[in-house]
Amino acid sequence: MNTQHPVVVLVHGAFAESASWNGVISRLTERGIDAIAAANPLRSLSGDAAYVRDVVAAIDRPVVLVGHSYGGLVITEAASRNDAVVGLVYVAAFVPEPSQSALELSNSEPGSTLGDALVAYPLASGGTEFAIRREAFHHQFAADVPEAEAALMAATQRPVTEAALTQGLPTEQPAWRSIPSWFVYGDADLNIPVAVHRVGAERASSRGTREIAGASHAISVSQPEAVAETILAAVAATVPAAS
Repeated sequence: MNTQHPVVVLVHGAFAESASWNGVISRLTERGIDAIAAANPLRSLSGDAAYVRDVVAAIDRPVVLVGHSYGGLVITEAASRNDAVVGLVYVAAFVPEPSQSALELSNSEPGSTLGDALVAYPLASGGTEFAIRREAFHHQFAADVPEAEAALMAATQRPVTEAALTQGLPTEQPAWRSIPSWFVYGDADLNIPVAVHRVGAERASSRGTREIAGASHAISVSQPEAVAETILAAVAATVPAAS
């Protein structure tokens, strides 16, 4: 274990799961960086962020927190006023202001086709959860991933509740206001319009932004090297803070 660098904690978003980070983790490990993929519950923004805070606290070392998609809201909340987090990386992820929700942000610019690809299921406990229809998953979520791999991703996707997508960011101190942030995303993202990503990177005064031509929303799967390089830049920049 390399105790000279922060631990990288990766938080997946809606319609994904922890294994979506496998390619990124393998590349970080090859470079001597410890990484953990947290299992994001996708039940409520407040609850999901509380869980990630617990994951960070259990590590007892400085952390670079990485979020994909809806996971951007989760890391923004989880890292707020959290001294253990020394860097943030937004991977095709939302960058919310206080009270902004995933649904609000996704509709803040034109271009998302996610709504037409979703199917809703009622929950016994009340409310609704959403998944991406199997036949729509490849095109909508992972167009630049091989078809067979995209089919596996569709079968193992984690549904998200409507409550999670519509809850506004609870904190009045978004973590990106005080913690250095890096960004990587694709210009062919059909879930979150690229204009939303660009606004988010500017909003957070990005320390490094990488926009990849033709990359889909599933950029951690289709472009693991680019994602890993962005994370490594964050880790390298935060080593003095971690020390």
